Amino acid sequence: MNLTRNWKPGLVMLLAAMVFVATSERLKSAPRQSVSVEMQVALPLFVQVFMAMGDRYLAANLAAVRALVVATDRMQPEEYRILGKVQEDVSWLNPAHEDNYYIAFAILAQYGEVAAAQTILARASRARFFDYQPSFFYGFNQWYYKQDPVGASAWMREAAEKLPDPDQRLTMQNIAARWMDKAQDTELAIRVVEAMAKEAKRKDFRVYLETRVLRLRQLQQLRTAAITYRERFGRPLFNLQELVDSGLLPALPQDPFGFGFGFNKQGEIVLRTSPPRS
Repeated sequence: MNLTRNWKPGLVMLLAAMVFVATSERLKSAPRQSVSVEMQVALPLFVQVFMAMGDRYLAANLAAVRALVVATDRMQPEEYRILGKVQEDVSWLNPAHEDNYYIAFAILAQYGEVAAAQTILARASRARFFDYQPSFFYGFNQWYYKQDPVGASAWMREAAEKLPDPDQRLTMQNIAARWMDKAQDTELAIRVVEAMAKEAKRKDFRVYLETRVLRLRQLQQLRTAAITYRERFGRPLFNLQELVDSGLLPALPQDPFGFGFGFNKQGEIVLRTSPPRS
């Protein structure tokens, strides 16, 4: 009798598990909801909370599920805007919602809703003070979509502070320092990397950052000389050697990394990221 009581619950659980697995397999092949049904309108926040019986976190979960069930590959631009609004609402109701910020990074930015994605990631970064990923994703978007190396570097440094592993933290700080090479304001870049060097706990990393500061100072020297060249000769600089030939510099600075300096498509002097072709 005791044996019967013991094995019956186990059999029920086994059958329930089998039904769950079978149902899950069927759902995998089932088509998702029509986009036109799910993404026609974004409900006002007070309506969403009212429908969730006053529970803002339940309202956030319901809206997050709504964002999850749509097939984004068939959406139109206006529907991506609605998706962005729905997900922004989720982040207002519950800024720490993990699924929400993942979707924002993975989908919204690449379909033109960068502002919505950044709002969601910024809120998640503040609410999830223990989680480096929202800050990391925000920094990536600033770099890739916004072409804002200064802002991207700042968010990457914030993400690094949330990493418990010191080696991973150094890797992320290195990315932040490298991105400052692209800053239009060279003086600002120098100040940022100098501050990073002063705060560095490892001596080898501090020396490395100080070397990056030296490169930035060399870049600043070249850019200042290029401005003088244009003012003096009335034409832009196309060859760095002209700075020496014209007497503006005694010699070209020697990049300690060996990559040297070149010109970008806009004709600005920049740091090379790889050795020049022979």
